[in-house]
Formats: sequence, structure tokens, C-alpha cells
Amino acid sequence: MADESSYPRYTVSSLTAGIKQSLEGGFRRIILDGEISGWKRYPSGHCYFTVKDDGAQISAVMFASAYEKCKARAGLKDGAKVSVFGSVTVYPPRGNYQISVLSAKVAGVGDLMQQYLDLKERLEREGLFDRGRKRPLPFLPRRIGIATSEAGAVIHDMCTVLTRRFPNLEIRLFPCQVQGAGAAASVVRAIEYFNAEDAQWRADLLIVARGGGSFEDLFCFNDEALVRAVAASRIPVVSAVGHETDYTLCDFAADKRAGTPSIAAEIAVPVMSDLVERIACCSASLVSSLRAKGEYFAQRLDHLSDGLASALALSLSAAERRLERVSPALSSSLAMRLQADAARLDRVSDRLRLLSPYGVLERGYSLTTTADGAVVRDASSLSEGAVLRTRFANGEAESTVVRLHLSP
Repeated sequence: MADESSYPRYTVSSLTAGIKQSLEGGFRRIILDGEISGWKRYPSGHCYFTVKDDGAQISAVMFASAYEKCKARAGLKDGAKVSVFGSVTVYPPRGNYQISVLSAKVAGVGDLMQQYLDLKERLEREGLFDRGRKRPLPFLPRRIGIATSEAGAVIHDMCTVLTRRFPNLEIRLFPCQVQGAGAAASVVRAIEYFNAEDAQWRADLLIVARGGGSFEDLFCFNDEALVRAVAASRIPVVSAVGHETDYTLCDFAADKRAGTPSIAAEIAVPVMSDLVERIACCSASLVSSLRAKGEYFAQRLDHLSDGLASALALSLSAAERRLERVSPALSSSLAMRLQADAARLDRVSDRLRLLSPYGVLERGYSLTTTADGAVVRDASSLSEGAVLRTRFANGEAESTVVRLHLSP
């Protein structure tokens, strides 16, 4: 083994300084072709991103002064194919190297971005992202299913926000892989689990969530099978993938998009204390309104009662005055009607007396009948010993036939 004393010795700082000098001297001004990933512009105006191709990637920074002068800045975003002009620099505190971009030209979109755009256009034509398909989220879900990784801060943050806002929730996690090969299939299995017909635990709301990341990190949420599963879910879905500026096809297919997982938890449920306060206010308002209504109707009833009594008194007085006016005429009319009816009754009575078989009895005639009441019209209908009854104007007499004398 060679003597170690024969090799150069460096401190970390001196080695880094040598690397910095070598890299920055050898790559002072270069043009770099690649695809933008992880583009982010900070409030300071500085832009940080990655330039990559199929085999490698390099960090890049474009300071605010260079960005403001760049004519192609509107096209600088994830997935853009670019040619950047700048210098390779080393950042000693972290031992990182990067390219400091002075200017950039956009050459088109990268392969992944093109896949994203092509699938988005096709699914849009199918109507998968139409607003008319979006369902309203339940106002107060009691059970919330979450499809995300069981590791990391996302599930912890979401459960913290959810239970703080509404402590009585039931939350169930379906652990998913949310990045890399197999991630899309993992999320699809979660959606199918919560939508199963024979599910013992039925969720009222489903949240698909993942923390921030680069365009490539989030690309599994642009998988066609996953997007279709979200759109076909019988349970309303909130998509909370990445940060505010990240948009995946899962977001477009979901019923609601949330900028972050924490925002998804906030829009999923109301604050219980706010609801209790609101109910108390509504209750007080209802009691006050009912009391006011009761007082109003009581006053109105009093007014109506007074008006009705006055109207009845006026009506009764008018009726009395009218009765006084019509009473003489009515009495005269009734007297005349009674006289006419009495005269008519007399005429009818006289006629009845004339027609009655008993009327002749008063003129001295009599009426003879057999014992069973049959009128005797002919002596030949009798036999000796027959019992007869004779009716006079005043009384009756009974006799027995002793001898018959028949006319020849």
C-alpha cells in the first residue's frame, strides 16, 4: 500500500474550493438543453428548478434580475423543453453544484408534459371533467375515508385538522403508495375499497391526498386508470395532491380540488363550535321571532274582535230598523194570506161533506151494512137470520133479518 503521505491532503473547504474553481472555470458560459421540472418562483423573485433529460438532472437557479429580462419567462414551467444559457456554480455550504441561468429559450414541451396534455385533452372530450358531473360535498360527513401514505406528515396533519374542527368524526386510512411505479394502482385499490358494494364501513366523503413534489413525483396522479376511478366513485371525492400551483388530472376528475391536504381537511367538515354557536343564535332568533309574531297576531286578533263586535252591533241595529219598517207590511200580508187560506179550507170542507157518503145521514137517510161492514145495496144479497147494522146521523142500530120481501 502506498504511503499516505504521498497523497494531497485537503480540508473540506479547500477541496470544495478546488472543485468550485475547476467547475466554474471549465463551464463558465454554456448552453444546456433539457426539460424543466419542479419550477418554483419565490416572493423574492428568484426561480429554482431542475433541468433534466432521460439520464440525469441538474439543479438550476434563475435570479430575479435575469428572470425579469427573460423574454420567454411566460413559458418557463414544469414540462417545458428549454435551452438555458448560464454558468455552472458551486454552493460551498451545501457542497452542491448548479447552473446559474442568465437567459432561457423555450423549445416546446417535454415528453411527460406532452403525455399529460394529450390525456387531458382526450378525457376532456369524453366529458370526464365536465362541471355538470361534479357533486356537492356533504355538509356534515360523519365518516371520511383517506387514501394517502401512512408515513409522513400528510395523514397526521389532516387528522389533526379534521378532529380539531369536528371531534366526533370517524376517519379511516387506506395506506397507499403515492409516488413511483405501482402508486397509481395503489390509489385505485383504495378508491375501490371505499366504493365496494359490500363495504362494512361506508364513507360519506373520500379524500385522495399527497404532499408536494416535482412534476415527476406527482405524475402517478395523471394515470388514466386512477383518473377514471376518481370520476366513477359513488362517494364524493376531494383531490388534495401537491401544493396550490400543482394541477393533476386527478384534480380535474374529482368533485372538489384542494390546494393542499390541510386545505382539504378544512373544506371537508365545518367547525363544530361554529355550528353550536350558529344553532344557538338561530334558536334565539327563532324564539324572538315567534314571540314577536305572537304579539302581532294577538294585537291583530284584538283589533279584529273589536271590529267584529262593532260590525255585528251595526248589522243588528240595521236589521232591527229594517224589521221595524217591514213588520206592518208583513203582518198585513200574513193576515191576508191566513184569510185566503181559511176561505179555501171552508170551500174544500164543504165539498168534502157533499162527497162524503155520511153527508146524506144528516138529511134523514140511513146506511145499512152487514156484520162485516159491507154496504147492503140489494135485499136479495141477504138471508134470513143475517145480522145488520144501520147507521143514522146520530148513532147506530143492530137488527136481524126475520123475513125477506123481495120485489117481483
